[in-house]
Amino acid sequence: MKRTLTVAAIFLGLIALPASGQLANAGRAGIYVKSLDQVLRLQEDDIDLATAVLIASEYWSDIVAGRRYLDRLDAMAMEIQKRVQQQRLPMDFRAIPVINNYLFNELGYRTISHANDPNDLFLHSVMDGRQGYCLSLSVLYLALGERLGLNLYGVVVPGHFFVRYDSGRVRLNIETTSNGASPPDEHYMNKFNVPDNVNGTIYMRNLTKRQTLGCFFNNLGNVYNDIGEIDTARVALERAVAINPTLSESRANLGNIYLQKHQVNEAVQQYKGALQLNPNDPKTYNNLGNAYTQLDRLNEAVTSYRQALTLDPNFTDAYRNLALVCTRQERYSEAISNLNRAARVEPKNPLIYNQLGDVYCRMTNYRTAEAQFHKALSLKTDLAEAYYGLGICYREQGQPANEIQAYKGALTIKPDMLPALIDLGNACFNQKDYTSAIQYYKRAVTIKPDDAWIHFNLGSAYFNMEDFEQAVKAYVQAVTLDPKIGDAHHGLACGYYRLQRYDLAWKHVNVAKSLGVKVPDDQVQAIKSRLK
Repeated sequence: MKRTLTVAAIFLGLIALPASGQLANAGRAGIYVKSLDQVLRLQEDDIDLATAVLIASEYWSDIVAGRRYLDRLDAMAMEIQKRVQQQRLPMDFRAIPVINNYLFNELGYRTISHANDPNDLFLHSVMDGRQGYCLSLSVLYLALGERLGLNLYGVVVPGHFFVRYDSGRVRLNIETTSNGASPPDEHYMNKFNVPDNVNGTIYMRNLTKRQTLGCFFNNLGNVYNDIGEIDTARVALERAVAINPTLSESRANLGNIYLQKHQVNEAVQQYKGALQLNPNDPKTYNNLGNAYTQLDRLNEAVTSYRQALTLDPNFTDAYRNLALVCTRQERYSEAISNLNRAARVEPKNPLIYNQLGDVYCRMTNYRTAEAQFHKALSLKTDLAEAYYGLGICYREQGQPANEIQAYKGALTIKPDMLPALIDLGNACFNQKDYTSAIQYYKRAVTIKPDDAWIHFNLGSAYFNMEDFEQAVKAYVQAVTLDPKIGDAHHGLACGYYRLQRYDLAWKHVNVAKSLGVKVPDDQVQAIKSRLK
């Protein structure tokens, strides 16, 4: 599957021809466009929705042939047209049951319960698999409607999309996820928690085709975000917000992208805009809290997390995020209280118990912390963070053998887990296993070569192995990175002394003393006595 997309205009490599037969979209300028930028420059009446969404299909998959799918849509529309004529029905709301029977009963189009597969957004995939979710099935329905000349419109509510027939005299909703059933507006208002002030939003209104494309861009952005193409996702979501500035989901999703790209202030702006449009969205309050946390605006983060929990008392991520902020503020009892609430909602979530272990560690209650880490591991045996937490507990309880084993368990799962490598090196050093300590410090250095203290630890291990050349090299690297590490200067003084480079030893022993290191007088005198 081809998923690479330039950040600039999105182009389509199909050559579109006018639809055959007497279809309502015949000769429309939108059939001939080759990029989404060209689509968005069209007048509303010239847009061909199917062509526009197939442009996105072309760039998602290199095996799709857009012309072929347009021909198939034309053929489906002409088949519906023929059946409507055979039943002597006008092409108005009375044609809706014909479309529903053809699509859902004869062709067997069905609804998927969860939009987990990104392919289910795209029109070509919907037509090939005869399945989709609310937006993608609705796009298919609308594409047929524009070919039949029906007064069909897309309609969006929080987390859902459906179709509406509205001629000005007759209006009915069409639920594509229920074989074309026609629920009343109240069904959508209640089920999807539509904000009371819909007049200030896009919700429950008949959308233009351009606005429907804005909803498609919103979902397209999420698809590319899911596969890690963040820049392409940003382009799609910025386009979605530009088209539909009052669709809260687009603003919230764009905020998520900005947060991933560390544009935190921009993320806050989008989240706040989304909440003005839909103040009933706990996920956006939670994400706003995450943004405030990154900005170190912790009190505002707490307020946001609490609002998320007011709206959804079973929101475990909000409990955990609130607990993280409370932990940073050293409000440990409140952190534990929130984590226990999360555990009541999800009693088999290992991350909750791992986080509890961390809080108890910070409270120096190592026995309770140890029990929490063990509980986390009983639910998820490959949780490296829990093994690492156990290592800290064992260290503080004076159990070096268990400490070393726990760190090794963490590194078996995450070989590049830097804190575990450093602490394992320290544990081996304390057991006078300098060979192993050097091994782990060297691995740590490759991961974070600009950490002066890792180089210092490595130098100390070499010194204790009486490899003074390597010790001096490591200490030199430490003071190069941070000239104010007095202990590293002291180590250099000792190393140079053993290498009989007394002038350098004298230089560094004086630097160490100036930085506050208490150097034994006998060492100072020994070095001084060797100077010429």
